[in-house]
Amino acid sequence: MTKKAIVLLADGFEDVEAVTPIDYLQRAGIEVTTVSISENLIVTSKWGGIKVTVDTTLSELAKQRGSWDAVILPGGMPGSSNLAASKETGSILKDMAAAGKLICAICAAPALVLVPLGLLSGKKFTCYPGMEEKVANGKWSDDRVAVDGNIITSRGAGTAGEFAVAIIEKLLDKAAAEKIASAVLL
Repeated sequence: MTKKAIVLLADGFEDVEAVTPIDYLQRAGIEVTTVSISENLIVTSKWGGIKVTVDTTLSELAKQRGSWDAVILPGGMPGSSNLAASKETGSILKDMAAAGKLICAICAAPALVLVPLGLLSGKKFTCYPGMEEKVANGKWSDDRVAVDGNIITSRGAGTAGEFAVAIIEKLLDKAAAEKIASAVLL
């Protein structure tokens, strides 16, 4: 059975933190659905102003809840703040967490999106340097990628490849993750 992941995109997302997991997961044979948290099918990145045409919107996705194995939250500002401000994003994250699905966040997203939902309470996590100060109940790690149960977090754009490989390992297995890491010279 093919594993499925969704990537939630909000205007101002960090380019590398979104595109790298999308690319690596697809290379590994994981079905990836890109999702705009607004009703716009085009989402604009932070640095490059790159316009990404997504597969669907969050409101459409909400009608199909429960069929994904992982959700991925790129960081960047104001992308992370926009994700955090979305009640629909919070709802799908809580539902997926309750179902034991994989919750993956990088850069500012762990602190800004997961913390208000209580998803980092008692969990080992990492994030963009300085953002850990916003996390009262988690166990901060300076690892480039931290995995604790169904939560995967990572530091930032420079760790996006390792982040994606960790997601592949959790969804598939170590051999699949190592194959992708080798293929992209990570």
